[in-house]
Amino acid sequence: MNRLQKLFAEQKKNLLSIYFTAGHPALNTTVDIAEALEKAGADFLEIGFPYSDPVADGPTIQDSSLTALNNGMNLNVLFDELADLRKRVTIPVLLMGYSNPMIQYGVERFCKKAAEVGVDGVIVPDLPMYEYEKLYSNKFKDNNLSNIFLVTPQTADERIRKIDELSNSFIYLLSSASITGKALDLNDTVDTYFKRIEDMRLKNPTVVGFGIAGKNAFDKACQYNSGAIVGSAFVKYLNSTQDYLVGIPEFIGQFKN
Repeated sequence: MNRLQKLFAEQKKNLLSIYFTAGHPALNTTVDIAEALEKAGADFLEIGFPYSDPVADGPTIQDSSLTALNNGMNLNVLFDELADLRKRVTIPVLLMGYSNPMIQYGVERFCKKAAEVGVDGVIVPDLPMYEYEKLYSNKFKDNNLSNIFLVTPQTADERIRKIDELSNSFIYLLSSASITGKALDLNDTVDTYFKRIEDMRLKNPTVVGFGIAGKNAFDKACQYNSGAIVGSAFVKYLNSTQDYLVGIPEFIGQFKN
């Protein structure tokens, strides 16, 4: 098992993941932020590799990607930064980004490099399921990387079953079909959606992302799922202060106190 699979085997509920963009607010801060998040109580991390056209992301993460690109972040720089990751961080780490930079870098090369620096999984929202299955699944498996698929409220049961079949750690459950940064609506529609997925009895656990900006949303997600992912709220926090490392325990405490 990789670290991600081991985490979900050992801890079934109330898992907190934090997303942040590599190269934002500055270069050479990726491992510093990751280490601070682990010490503050995050259970696993998603490090975004920036792209010029992040179609699934709202303004906050789009702006962080632009800042990162302007700072000189790219996959070569990111893998150099992550060379010391496992000397300082023990929790599972995923890379999250879009297919274009990964394919330009070379998928096999990308997977090998990710495994070399200690990455456990990858989330690529715009990578078609059939392309992953036919072209890339062996490259991921050969490097012990979990590929994380996304499910929305509109995803058909048949497709969800196929995603469950192809997955080996968790399934990323989008709280809505919106972009990142839109607050989770705590209403009956969300309950119905989460209950529908729960009743499918999937073999892989589910983790909710998009709109998890506070304790109420985190608790609602964890009521039906194994955990939740905080992204835009943390990126906004990083933008709010130059002493962001100092305040990370307080930020995490909003969700896990």
